[in-house]
Amino acid sequence: MNMKGMKWFFWAGVSFVCLNCFSRERVGGEDKGAAGKEPPDREAEPLDRGALNAFLQRIVGDKAGQFEIAYIAPENGKDVFELEGGAAGARGGGGKVAGAGRRIVLRGSSGVSVAAALNYYLKNYCHCLITWNGTNLHLPGVLPGVTERIHKRTPYQYRYYLNYCTFNYSMAWWDWQRWQKEIDWMALNGINMPLALTGEEAIWQEVYRSMGFSTGELDRFFSGPAYFSWLWMGNIDAWGGPLPEHWKDSHKELQQKILHAERAFGMKPVLPAFTGHVPPSFKDRYPAAKIKKTNWDAGFEDVYILDPSDPLFEEIGKKFLEAQTRAFGTDHLYSADTFNENVPPASDSSYLDGMSKKVFASMALADPKAVWVMQGWMFHYNAAYWKPAQIKALLNAVPNDHMILLDLYSESHPVWNRTDAYYGKPWIWNMLHNFGGNISLWGRMSHAAADPSQTLQDPAAGRMVGIGLTPEGIEQNPALYQLMLENVWRDSPVDVSAWLRAYALQRYGDGGAAADSAIGEAWRILEASVYSGGPGEGGNESIIVARPTFEKSIDRVLTKLDYDPGKLVTAWDLFVKNAAAFSHSDGFQYDLVDISRQVLANYASPLQQKIAGAWRLKETAAYREYSRQFLDLLEDMDRLLATRHDFLLGRWIKEARANGVTASEQDLYELNARDIITLWGDKESGLREYSCRQWSGLIAGYYKPRWEMFFHYLDQSLVSGKEPDWKAFDREVKDWEWKWVNSHDRYDALEKGNAVLVAVELYNKYRKNL
Repeated sequence: MNMKGMKWFFWAGVSFVCLNCFSRERVGGEDKGAAGKEPPDREAEPLDRGALNAFLQRIVGDKAGQFEIAYIAPENGKDVFELEGGAAGARGGGGKVAGAGRRIVLRGSSGVSVAAALNYYLKNYCHCLITWNGTNLHLPGVLPGVTERIHKRTPYQYRYYLNYCTFNYSMAWWDWQRWQKEIDWMALNGINMPLALTGEEAIWQEVYRSMGFSTGELDRFFSGPAYFSWLWMGNIDAWGGPLPEHWKDSHKELQQKILHAERAFGMKPVLPAFTGHVPPSFKDRYPAAKIKKTNWDAGFEDVYILDPSDPLFEEIGKKFLEAQTRAFGTDHLYSADTFNENVPPASDSSYLDGMSKKVFASMALADPKAVWVMQGWMFHYNAAYWKPAQIKALLNAVPNDHMILLDLYSESHPVWNRTDAYYGKPWIWNMLHNFGGNISLWGRMSHAAADPSQTLQDPAAGRMVGIGLTPEGIEQNPALYQLMLENVWRDSPVDVSAWLRAYALQRYGDGGAAADSAIGEAWRILEASVYSGGPGEGGNESIIVARPTFEKSIDRVLTKLDYDPGKLVTAWDLFVKNAAAFSHSDGFQYDLVDISRQVLANYASPLQQKIAGAWRLKETAAYREYSRQFLDLLEDMDRLLATRHDFLLGRWIKEARANGVTASEQDLYELNARDIITLWGDKESGLREYSCRQWSGLIAGYYKPRWEMFFHYLDQSLVSGKEPDWKAFDREVKDWEWKWVNSHDRYDALEKGNAVLVAVELYNKYRKNL
């Protein structure tokens, strides 16, 4: 990498290079003159030392000179890393030797392996940890030495990352600096097969304009930025648009930077392929084409899918991959899910066989080395259609070595074990865990710790070639994801108890024997409660995010707990009582706020039922007291969450608006940002609250006013003695929600208040009620 002219920025002790650090003379990891060719042969130069040195600078700053990068060959095609050296008198940041010290050697078979070696060292020798939500990089002045060589080999060829939905529920507004931080995190944790969807709108515009489609026609096709995933998966058209030209141009450039950085680590990004979804006017331009009109049944207009048997399918698929390769290069891995949450028009094996062959042919015509990476979600989601005969017909139409299946939801609803391990295809075990980017404390730690290795050892697992993370949203439940990633470099189950002790030390630092023991006990309680969830789709939601109701739960807001909330309160006791010992820790502050949030969110449900009971019995004084307490609770939760940047609506909106270069663009992106986390469509949307968040600003500015409207109706009823006009309330609240989605009132984008002090204050206020 060309280091000249680079400027460094720092985040929580980690430095980041400015947007100009990657030379624009390179596209998709290649010289512009070589666009469309394969990335350079990594066996000839397996390590990009310039990129790795820059990575070291970003992570450990002036201590980068105490490390040495070296190459080691892979073993049986699998990545390897080694760690050794260092000790007293290690080299300083300037490279000068103090005494007889040696550098710490990070030896890897790829850039990812070298990064993983650094991560292993930071966690196990320095007791440091980098996560989405809280980082501890308080390194000692003299780095500890590695007295015995550490040697690790992954049993997995692929370590996959991301879900189509992640690109919108979490990543919709990311700039290059945030992407670089994530790519570094991927490398540290051994990920080598990331999904890469950014910037695809520019490629599709090039393809369809070459076929004569006008800007107006494409405006009725491209969605807004918060909804791209469902556009590319063939579920919706145009919602949240029209998409500005600046977005297409800037995000094409952003994708080139993303791919360059991922390939510099030796990652092999998965790019999209054509799935048949075409603009609405396609049927008019090509009236003889075989097109199926379909609907997602979520309140949106029909979309149009080109049948793979139509000759235009291969033509368009080829055009798209050729254009994509010119812009972004290729590692021959292509994602395509032709019937995501849609049912094929026929169920006979011959149709599915032919369809699958045509989809693959559209890839192979442009890239004979193409490997189709297919999400297995539809086999779970539409299990009534996808029986063994249908799945087998779809898969067997493609050569085994040209397809990889993602068992998308392995920790709760695996498909591999009812398909003879995908009938001989290579496949990857994945933890899905999160739906909609919701932030509930929840997970299945025992499954994350044991299931990947147990499946690997199972003869029935066939060609299991990897593991991965496929959450719909990230930046939540960091402990669960770090536990899952512990599997990357091992082929046996993780001892959760021992791992949690180490995790707490790495995340919080040493708080003293008594405090460390107490926090260790708190994590054991968390593992046995919120992190021992059942196979349901995500954690419980709080009634506070529901459109106001007397019901305990409603569609999209399922409040039933599958753990004893009293156990969570006990863990809260331990965190609060030991807060002084860890108040300096970024990770501890996040966890304290998150646990406090979950306890209070759970408490809202019984309080809401007290309101309902008192109102029905016409106990006016009790009703008014409980409703006052409920609104106070919402205010307190909002104030608590305002102390952490992780929980700010204002940050989400600010980042969305930052992508626009005109006022109209900024307003459009803000509308997208507000809508996706509230209504997920228009005011009649059946998906409202699917992507709900318990965030500061959203609670005070959206959820609380809705409950105030509800209580106003109830107050009027108590005065008049008449039943509330629920239809009128429904109309009024829907109009108010839609007005909020389209508004531009400001919310704080910076945290305020002391997280520990506010958490302790609310503990003292509410603990007696629990």
